[in-house]
Amino acid sequence: MSTGYVYHELYGWHDTGTHASLAPADPRRGIQPYRHLENPEAKRRVHELVVATGLIDRLTRLAPRPATDEEILLVHTPGHLARLTEANDTGGDGGDGGTPFGRGGLDIARLATGGAIRAVEAVLGGEVDNAYALVRPPGHHAVPDSGMGFCMLANIAIAVRAARRTHDVARVAVVDVDVHHGNGTQTVFWEDPDVLALSLHQDRMFPSNSGFVTERGAGAGFGYTLNLPLPPGTGNGGYLEAVRRVVLPALHRFRPDLIVIAAGFDANALDPLGRMMVTPRGYREIARMVLDAAAGLCDGRVVCVHEGGYAAAYVPFCANAVIEVLAGVTEPFREPFSFDTLGQQELQPHQDAAIKAAEVLVGDI
Repeated sequence: MSTGYVYHELYGWHDTGTHASLAPADPRRGIQPYRHLENPEAKRRVHELVVATGLIDRLTRLAPRPATDEEILLVHTPGHLARLTEANDTGGDGGDGGTPFGRGGLDIARLATGGAIRAVEAVLGGEVDNAYALVRPPGHHAVPDSGMGFCMLANIAIAVRAARRTHDVARVAVVDVDVHHGNGTQTVFWEDPDVLALSLHQDRMFPSNSGFVTERGAGAGFGYTLNLPLPPGTGNGGYLEAVRRVVLPALHRFRPDLIVIAAGFDANALDPLGRMMVTPRGYREIARMVLDAAAGLCDGRVVCVHEGGYAAAYVPFCANAVIEVLAGVTEPFREPFSFDTLGQQELQPHQDAAIKAAEVLVGDI
């Protein structure tokens, strides 16, 4: 099995400033300068673990290139691109007041989007069987006219639209496992019956006004948006049951030519933003189930594009587990943490009720 791998050191140079967690530093309000939660450490450490364990030797390096204006405008408005371009020399915000970037931020965002495009093109072109794009900044919250939630450009949505323009790929499924709702991806493909936008996320985490099970798309795209908001505290049991009962049946009904996983790792048991309990074992099983399904649906064509995950010491083991599955590793690296035995890791009744609410909608795909 050949697995492509996208990473560039410039991803670690995306500068989110001296925010104290999420709040801009402001001594007048008692907010001492610190670090923004979306900082380089988690993703840099993912890459370094991949190298340190020797997993890198099983991967095919794919060099990212900057996304073009033409590609960005497949999703975003000219006004959004112009706003980012104007602020590129000074630094600014992606558009929502909570997506800061430093000088050259758009250049790095272009490289992140281009990394997602490169991974998709490599899989569709037969260079590799599957791929993992370890990119930064993330993308799944960005909407056509604005960045949002640390995301400047909609990496996956742009890559999907670019691929459908240049390759023989009619139907694409996006499976978002980030702890936050994939609202940007949903918005872009809201009326598109050829893209299944499926999001598993913590109920009303972010954005707090989206991601409800009642959001199902519109027009020809009705039924091709599927949300599964899970209760806080959901662990491996709930997530794996959600994949078995909702994600896999949805994929089999949709029969995509390509599956893109929005690989957020902020549903992990140590994340400072999410309140879930997924462990590397859980992420490994999610990846294995989706990859096994993809083998029979789209010749195993799966691309993972990295999104969130802010526990810098823990995220590397979660991401490493997924990359190992893609690469067909049979003797996985043993992660040093032990959260698989946390209380209520098994499926709970209220989690089962949430899964049932989405399960009944799969038939509309």
